[in-house]
Amino acid sequence: MTGRAQGRVDVGVKAGLSVPNLTAGDSDNPINSGYSSSTGPAAAVFAEFHLSDRFSIQPELQYCAEGGKKNGEQTFTVPQEYAIFFPPGELPQYLYADYNSSARFNYLILPVLAKYHFFDSRPWDLYIAGGPFVSMLVSAKNKTAGTSNIYRDAEHQVMLAPDISFDRTTDIKNELHKMNAGVNAFIGIARHFGKSSLLFEAGGNYGLFNIQKGDINGKNKTGAFVLSLGYARSIGRS
Repeated sequence: MTGRAQGRVDVGVKAGLSVPNLTAGDSDNPINSGYSSSTGPAAAVFAEFHLSDRFSIQPELQYCAEGGKKNGEQTFTVPQEYAIFFPPGELPQYLYADYNSSARFNYLILPVLAKYHFFDSRPWDLYIAGGPFVSMLVSAKNKTAGTSNIYRDAEHQVMLAPDISFDRTTDIKNELHKMNAGVNAFIGIARHFGKSSLLFEAGGNYGLFNIQKGDINGKNKTGAFVLSLGYARSIGRS
């Protein structure tokens, strides 16, 4: 029945799990490389405007955790309190230690998605969606934990300080760009019950721009794989 869905509007909510990671934009910098995936929350509200039985446009407002973690050997720039222990001209570029580090960034993401429905009959629907987004940084923290010796070299042959605690949480929001842009895409399946629908979706987002303002800690791009469950209800024609 062509045109049956035209003019219908669905509104809904989604919530689920974000599995983010940080991609190193300059792999030669040991500070920003070596991150692995972590986990965090993801949620969204959306409105789907049906143009036909198959096609629709869906803007969303998403809240998504981004970031990554590194456990074990860490490389970091020389803190100011350690600089006084080195003779002029002998300040090393990096210091080394073993502890755990987690970078967590929370973003509000606004994508506008083009959506294609493979089925034009109910009660089941299989669909894909994709499109660009802009995002705003809400918070950014770097959490470290553990106790380690500090070494001058990556081989841990020259120790500078023993048993230093790295248990701290640092707000790094001012070190990052407040805005980003990228692409968002997912595949989903829906089960319709009258004007209501239950959704399951799998997809993700990827930021196209480096998040750091400076380059002392390298350059990274954000991205996340997202699994979510949702509920939608039609409020227009059906």
